[in-house]
Amino acid sequence: MLKRLRRCNVTIVFLFLQGKCPNVESLNILEEVEKGIFFSGQLVVLLQKTGIRSKCDFMTKEKWEGHIAILFTNLIFGLNTPIAKTVVPVWISPTALTALRMSFATLIFWIIASFFPKEKVSRKDLVILLFGALFGLVGAQLSFATALKYTSPVNISLIAAMTPVVVMLMAAIWLKEPITFKKAAGVAAGVAGALLLIFHSSGAAKGPNEMLGNLLSVINIITYGIYLIITRSVSLRYSPITLMKWMFLFSALFSLPLGWQDLGTAKAFSEMVPLSVLGRISYIVFIATGLAYFLVPMALKRIRPTTVSMYNNAQPLIASTIAITIGQDIFSWDKPLAAVLVFSGVYLVTQSKSKEELKG
Repeated sequence: MLKRLRRCNVTIVFLFLQGKCPNVESLNILEEVEKGIFFSGQLVVLLQKTGIRSKCDFMTKEKWEGHIAILFTNLIFGLNTPIAKTVVPVWISPTALTALRMSFATLIFWIIASFFPKEKVSRKDLVILLFGALFGLVGAQLSFATALKYTSPVNISLIAAMTPVVVMLMAAIWLKEPITFKKAAGVAAGVAGALLLIFHSSGAAKGPNEMLGNLLSVINIITYGIYLIITRSVSLRYSPITLMKWMFLFSALFSLPLGWQDLGTAKAFSEMVPLSVLGRISYIVFIATGLAYFLVPMALKRIRPTTVSMYNNAQPLIASTIAITIGQDIFSWDKPLAAVLVFSGVYLVTQSKSKEELKG
């Protein structure tokens, strides 16, 4: 209860200053509340009368919803990596798969949107959504699908765990967040982990060009990080359905010309295709695209982009377990060492103080 009251201090002090708490007997209470140490039955009664306590409960519930949404998203993405590896490029090419994902998701979200009140999106926000689609949908998904041709699901998911480091670097560049020692050390550790995977794989590659696949995985997290940063503002103004219907429409316009020819010749749509392959493609299209990207803006509306990106750490655990179990990869010394470096880097980056905290 005490921790909850402390989280409400800013709201309480604001109401005090606005004169909306008539039962306050002295300004000493205000001073104690500002310090975050006052706790008594009198303040609890005051919170109940002013409705602050229920507001704080609501805010806590909102954050929990954001955490749950992004956790499920990364569980879906973690499963998606080894599943997609089984169909790319044998049954469908990367460009064709990307075009298929974007097109079906566009149809799904525009149909769903027709049952909800229409939201008018400003031209300025449509431009933001256009670039969000270009980076977060087309760029991220095309680089991901192409990386599957060359490298293992374990490498892809381990590199994906560096997303918080990338987001923090972007925040330092665009939002002028300070570069602290912890942040610099975290970035160095994360980059070292990624470089270990990239250069060690070149000596024992199982694919035609595993180094290229790992570099494409790095491009994947950069484009996804840009997507998280630039769509944060519009995520606060519109519903997830509105955001997704526009972003997937833009992404379909980008990806269809690239993958149209390959779609017509894909083995996945031949008469001899097994039902299991169609089931895996359906998971990629409807669950890992439609549902997962619906949950991302829900999370961004409730928690910060850096917190959202932290959940990418769940992907390597899921993808590695499945990939090694079904024989898509082998357990070698470089992977746990790279994991330690990447996770240590993420921890150091996310523990470093923000600009506001340093000022305080």
